[in-house]
Amino acid sequence: MQTIKLNNGIEMPILGYGVFQVSPEECERCVLEAISTGYRLIDTAQAYYNEEGVGNAVAKCGVPRNELFLTTKVWITNAGEEKAARSIDESLRKLRTDYIDLLLIHQPFSDYPGTWRAMEKTVKDGKVRAIGLSNFYPDRFVDMAEYAEIKPAVNQLKTNVFSQQWDAEAEMKSYGTHIMAWAPLAQGDPDLLTNPVLTTLAKKYSKTVQQVALRYLIQRNIIAIPKSTHIERMKQNQDVFDFTLTPEEMESIRPLDKPADFRWSHRDPELVKFLMNYDKQFNPDNKNKI
Repeated sequence: MQTIKLNNGIEMPILGYGVFQVSPEECERCVLEAISTGYRLIDTAQAYYNEEGVGNAVAKCGVPRNELFLTTKVWITNAGEEKAARSIDESLRKLRTDYIDLLLIHQPFSDYPGTWRAMEKTVKDGKVRAIGLSNFYPDRFVDMAEYAEIKPAVNQLKTNVFSQQWDAEAEMKSYGTHIMAWAPLAQGDPDLLTNPVLTTLAKKYSKTVQQVALRYLIQRNIIAIPKSTHIERMKQNQDVFDFTLTPEEMESIRPLDKPADFRWSHRDPELVKFLMNYDKQFNPDNKNKI
C-alpha cells in the first residue's frame, strides 16, 4: 500500500476503507473483510454510530494495532473543549484502542476552536497522532489553520472526478495539509459509469471506471476512502497501483469538474440547520450522545 507523509512526519496509507452509512450491525463484518483484503486505513466518525463495530473488528482481525491507521471525527454536538475531550475518550473506548491515528473536526460549526484546543491536547497527551478537519471550505480552513498551534494534517472534503477541489488544494498547500477524499466514487452518480473520458481510459488499461477515478485521486496525492459492503468490490477498489495515467490523461479528466450544488454546500443555511439537528433525526434516543 502506498503511503503519504503528513505534515508532522507520520506516514498514512493513501487508500483506505470508509464506513459512512455502514450500519452498526454490518460494520464489524465489513471492516474485518476490508482488513483481510489488505486495507490498513479505516475511517469512521462519532456521527456514523459504528465506532464500536470498527473497534470489535480491530480487536479480532489479528493485525497488530501499529499496522492499522484509524481515523474518527468529533461531531457537532460534542463541540467545545470540555465536551470534545470527553467524546474523544469515549471514541477511544469504542474503538478499543489506546490511541487514534487521525482525529478530525467533522463539521465547521458550533465551537470548533474549542474542539481544536481539545484535540491539540490529545496529541500532546499521546492519545492522538495527527489532527485535521473535515468539510472546511477554503475560507474557514484558512481561519482555522492560522489560529491553530498544530496545523491541520488533512482536510476531508467531497473530492472526486466531478468535485476536484482545486481551490481548496491551493489554499491548503502552504500549511502542508492534504486533501482526504470522501465520496471518491461520486456517491453513485450515474455519470461516472457512462462518461466517455473515463470509459475510454478504463478500456485502455483493462480497469473499471471506478478504478480510473480512484487512480486519478491517488496521482494527485489525495487520500481516498471508498466504501463498499461487498468484499469483491473492496478488492477491486484496491487494485489501482499497477497502472499510471499519463499527464495528458490526467489533464483530460480535469474538465469533468462540475460547479458545486448549493443545496449540498456548507454555505447553504438549510444544510447547516440539517446538520445541527442531525442527532434529533438520526439518533432520537441519544444513545450515542456524549
